[in-house]
Amino acid sequence: MFGISFSELLLVGLVALLVLGPERLPGAARTAGLWIGRLKRSFNSIKQEVEREIGADEIRRQLHNEHILSMEQEARKILNPQSVAPQPFQPPAENSAAQPAPSQTPAAPDAPAAPAPLNDSPQPPRAP
Repeated sequence: MFGISFSELLLVGLVALLVLGPERLPGAARTAGLWIGRLKRSFNSIKQEVEREIGADEIRRQLHNEHILSMEQEARKILNPQSVAPQPFQPPAENSAAQPAPSQTPAAPDAPAAPAPLNDSPQPPRAP
């Protein structure tokens, strides 16, 4: 937890044995264990209360679900690259210079509609 090795624990135990003596060392170890247990429990209860307050579990689940969905979409793109829907074709506007800008046309509701532009190119007759 704190990066303490066995040799360091052994050194602390020997110093405690010399300072406290063999009679008081078991009681001191028991008391230290009780205090450490109380600290751990109090920190865990505070952590759980804070997580409950901010809804950390729900946020974690939501992030996990979003991650799974994004991975699924990427897998679909890789497995079916042709299934991506193509964008609809939009032909360029013809005679854009002949048509007035929308700000130049009068906005009268009872005005007749403008006639369609004439196309001078001959069209082949349609077959029945």
